[in-house]
Amino acid sequence: MDFGGSLVGLIILALDIWAILHVVKSSSETGIKVLWILLIVLLPLLGLVLWAVAGPRGNLRF
Repeated sequence: MDFGGSLVGLIILALDIWAILHVVKSSSETGIKVLWILLIVLLPLLGLVLWAVAGPRGNLRF
């Protein structure tokens, strides 16, 4: 088993979920939110990087 690859995959999954939550909480229009979420889901690593550079930011408070 390749535990290093599994760990990287889990980290990317956690960051993708975090990014999606930020997109949902952002003040962007619904269509823009849907496009960002689809990009993050369909291209997990590239979508995450693009979101980090140019995506909408939400105001998350836990």
